[in-house]
Amino acid sequence: MTKKIATLHPRNPHQGRYDLTALVKTYPALQAHITQNPRGEETVDFSDDKAVVCLNAALLAHFYQVPNWQIPAGYLCPPIPGRADYIHYIADLLAEMNNGEVPTGKRVKALDIGTGANCIYPILGHRSYGWGFVGTDVDKVAAKTANVIVQANPGLNKAIKIVLKKTPGSMFKGVIKHNDKYSVTVCNPPFHASMEEAAAGTERKIINLHKGKAAPTNTTKLNFGGQHTELWCEGGELRFVKDMASESKDFSEQVSWFTSLISKSENLEPLEQHLTALGAKQIRVIPMSQGQKVSRILAWSFMDADEQQQWAVEQW
Repeated sequence: MTKKIATLHPRNPHQGRYDLTALVKTYPALQAHITQNPRGEETVDFSDDKAVVCLNAALLAHFYQVPNWQIPAGYLCPPIPGRADYIHYIADLLAEMNNGEVPTGKRVKALDIGTGANCIYPILGHRSYGWGFVGTDVDKVAAKTANVIVQANPGLNKAIKIVLKKTPGSMFKGVIKHNDKYSVTVCNPPFHASMEEAAAGTERKIINLHKGKAAPTNTTKLNFGGQHTELWCEGGELRFVKDMASESKDFSEQVSWFTSLISKSENLEPLEQHLTALGAKQIRVIPMSQGQKVSRILAWSFMDADEQQQWAVEQW
């Protein structure tokens, strides 16, 4: 089932233009990165990776009471409004199991596959709804940085656990223990199939940020950064999510909803076919739109609606 959407989720606090005055008041370091566009309006240079990181830090401090957030150079710096949309739509999905009311609190446990150095989904999910999170990553620096963020901000360390995943070639094995129960899993998969494809995507984004003109040679870094494991893998997004879906069947009774961000619409049909063959009882495609960027969440469950409601009664 697919529903149409044109704007950010109604509960997303990042509607409209950024209130840079309010953000600077909360996070004064942002002032150094504010410039003016051709219309004389204050803005941030989104082609400057340091400015984008600082903007994210300001947004997290202002909206989510996370004053201490920083990531190493070269690691993915995600656009927060879009990531917040994912969390709010997942909340709606869980509300269907709870008589239409979004479940809150740490009894709602979420698993973030590939949490990254930014730890963004656990932060947004916990600060928005009080959910408990486990975030996993195969990158030692990413896992260590995410854990530093969790420990450096009051309240996060009691709700978020970061795990360095040591089981190669798997998403859930070695992470979901025998007695674990998760309300939902989230994932922002690497969507390129090769380093060359990722580099081409980087170049397109840079050209777009410079209004169709080639960027100066000293600005060839992607403004949102990204390590190999964050940007590309063999087979790209389709292969990654197919593998995730196949493995998810082994944990069908321990997870209510499995979900993943899908950036390429052409991947939906083969993924839905694969999930049907695996025996998924529910498959959803939830479109999201942030300005001109369109993406979607693919969600699946091996439980039917009645089974999910009973599961929620027992867990929440």
